[in-house]
Amino acid sequence: MTSEDATRPWRMPAEWTPHERTWMAWPTAGYATAEGGEADEGAGDRARAAWAAVANSVARYEPVTMVVDPADVEQAREWLHAGVEVLEAPLDDSWMRDIGPTFVHASDGSVAGVDWIFNGWGAQDWATWDADAQIARAVCATAAVPVVSSSLTNEGGGIHVDGEGTVLLTRTVQLDPGRNPEWSTEQVERELTRTIGAERFIWLERGLTRDYEQFGTRGHVDIVACFSSPGTVLFHDQRNPEHPDYAVTQRVRAQLEEVDGLTLIPVPAPDVLQDEEGWVDYSYINHYVCNGAVILCAFDDPGDARATEILAEAYPDREIVLIDARPIFALGGGIHCITQQQPAAR
Repeated sequence: MTSEDATRPWRMPAEWTPHERTWMAWPTAGYATAEGGEADEGAGDRARAAWAAVANSVARYEPVTMVVDPADVEQAREWLHAGVEVLEAPLDDSWMRDIGPTFVHASDGSVAGVDWIFNGWGAQDWATWDADAQIARAVCATAAVPVVSSSLTNEGGGIHVDGEGTVLLTRTVQLDPGRNPEWSTEQVERELTRTIGAERFIWLERGLTRDYEQFGTRGHVDIVACFSSPGTVLFHDQRNPEHPDYAVTQRVRAQLEEVDGLTLIPVPAPDVLQDEEGWVDYSYINHYVCNGAVILCAFDDPGDARATEILAEAYPDREIVLIDARPIFALGGGIHCITQQQPAAR
C-alpha cells in the first residue's frame, strides 16, 4: 500500500459498475445482547445467519472478503461458505459500509480507498470505535490500494453517487455537530469534491424517523434514496399517513422534484408499520448492487413483490435476490449497510 498522490483526481464510481470484490465485517460477540440488553444467543445467531446469507449470496456473483475479529474466526467459518475469504482484524462493530474505505478511481483507472474519520456515528454514548477506526486502512492494505486520507467524519452509508459527479447526502449526517461541528456546507462539499469527485450535491434535509433513535445513524441517505442509473433516483415512499415517515418521504419527493434532470422512481415501503420497538424503517432502498445481481431486503411482506418488480425494471441486467433483512434492521441497518464494493480497476 502506498499513500495518496495529492495531484491525482479521485472519482467514486457508481455501485453498478464492475466490482473486484465485496467487503463485509462479521457480527461481533456483542450482537448476542444487542437486541435485548441481556445475553441472548438467539439474537446473535439471527445476526450471524443474516450476515452469512448476504455474504454467501454475493459470493455467487463476485469474490467476498469478510473481516472477522480474531475471537470469532472459528465461528464465522462455520456459517460462511468456503468461497468467502476471511481477514482477521479487531472489530467493535460490523457495519462495513461505514467503517470500511470508500473506494474511488484515480484518473488512470486505478483504485484507492478513502479513509474517513469514523467516530461511532457522531460519538454516540453506546458506541465504541477504536478498532473500527482502523478497518479502512486494514482493508486498503489487504487490497493493496493507496489510502486517500480525509479529515471529514463521514460514513459510506451517508453518501450515494451516480458515478458522474452527483452525490446524495443528508444535512443531519455530514453537518452533524457530533461529527463535524466546525464544518460548513461549503467545506464539506470541497472535501467531497477532493475525495470522491463530487460536483453536484443533492442535500436532503433528513433521513427516516427511526434512524434518529438510540441506535440510529442520524439520517443516512442509503435508506432513503439512491441512484439506479445516472439521473435516475429510487426513493423510499411511505404511503401510510399513520407512519411518521409519510411526511418525511413526501418532503424527500418534493426536494428531489426540485432537482433538474432527475427521473424519480418511488419504491413503496412495506405494508408493516411497526415492530416491538415502534415505527419500522424497513426500506427496499437499502439494497446492494453486485456483479450480476441485486441483493434486496425482504420483510415477509406483500411489499417484497412490489419492490422486486420495480428493481427488476431498474436493473434489467441483474438477478434480484431476496434475503430476509429483519434481523439486520433490528440492529440498526440493512443489506447496503453491511456491504462495501471495491470497484474493478478500469
